[in-house]
Amino acid sequence: AEAVIDYEFASPLFDLAIAPDGSLLVADAGAGVVKLHHDTGTLVAALPGVAGIVPVGQEVIWAVTGGGEGETSGKLFLITHGKTRLIADISGFEAEVNPDGGIIDSNPYAVEQTPGGKALVVDAGGNSLLMVDRKGKMDWVATFPSQLASTANFKNLLGCPDAPPEIAFYCDLPEALPAEAVPTSVVVGPDGAYYVGELTGFPGAVGISRVWRIEPGTLHAECGISPACSVVASGFTSVVDLTFGPDGTLYVLEMDEASFMAVELAFFGLPGLAQGGTLNACSPVSGSCSEVATDLDIPLAVAVDQHGMIFAAVQALIPGMAQVVTLP
Repeated sequence: AEAVIDYEFASPLFDLAIAPDGSLLVADAGAGVVKLHHDTGTLVAALPGVAGIVPVGQEVIWAVTGGGEGETSGKLFLITHGKTRLIADISGFEAEVNPDGGIIDSNPYAVEQTPGGKALVVDAGGNSLLMVDRKGKMDWVATFPSQLASTANFKNLLGCPDAPPEIAFYCDLPEALPAEAVPTSVVVGPDGAYYVGELTGFPGAVGISRVWRIEPGTLHAECGISPACSVVASGFTSVVDLTFGPDGTLYVLEMDEASFMAVELAFFGLPGLAQGGTLNACSPVSGSCSEVATDLDIPLAVAVDQHGMIFAAVQALIPGMAQVVTLP
C-alpha cells in the first residue's frame, strides 16, 4: 500500500469520498474535511468530529458529526464552498423518536445522498437509517436488529481464564450475549437500493456482521422482520465501510479479523491482539465475495474512483500515523 500524499492528519480518519473533480475528500475528525488533490492536502471546512461525508456537487458536501457533548456533535451539515450550514440535529431525533426503541444513544457515522437529493444518515448508536431533506425534515427509514453473539472471541482476546485481574470478571460472561447491529455505513447501489453495513457491537464476535439491502423509498422498516430489508452478504467481522466501484462491485471493509474489540483493547493496555483488516469485493446479487487486500492496519474507510483505483484510510485511529493509501 502506497501513501497517496504525505499529509499530517489530525485523525481519526472516519471516511473517504471521491469529489466530482476526482480529488479525494477525507473526514478527519480532528480537524474537518480535508481535500487531497495532486500532491497537496487542504482543509476545506473546519468541522471537528466529522465522521461521514458525501460530495453532491462541485464544492458541495453533506457531512455528519459523531455523537458526544460538543456543540457540533451528532448533527448533519451541508458544506458549500467551505461554508458549513447546520441542517439537522440527528442526536436530537434519536432522543425524541428513538426508532429502534432501545436505550437512547446516538452516534451518526455515515452519510449518503439519494437520487432524489436527500441525505441518508446511519446512526450507529441508534441502530437506525434516517432520511433528511435539505430543509432538515427528518424521518427514519429502517432499524437494524440485535443478534445473539458468542463471547468466545472476547474471552480469548482477554486471555481467559488467565485474564489480568482487573478484567478477569469478564471471563464469567455467559456463552452468548445480544449484540447490537451498530450500522456504520450506507451507500446507494446501482439499483437505487440502500446498502448498510454493520459493525455488530459488544462482545465483538467474529463472522456475524452483515450487509443489508433496503428497498428504495422504504420508510419505518424493522429489518429482520420487514420484507423491505434483506441480507445480501454476511460472514464479516466488524464492517466499517461500504462503497460501490464503477463496475457495480460492492466493496466491504472489515476493521479487523479479530474484531473491533482487538483494536479497542490496545487502547486499554492490551496491545498485539489485532490481526489486521480486510477489504472484500462482493457481488450484491449473489453475495459472493473475494478478498482484495488483507492485513490492513486499522482501516476505517474506503473509496473507489471512476477508474477503479481503490483508496483506504489506514492506522486511522492513531494520531500522527493515520494516512490514506492506494490499494492494489
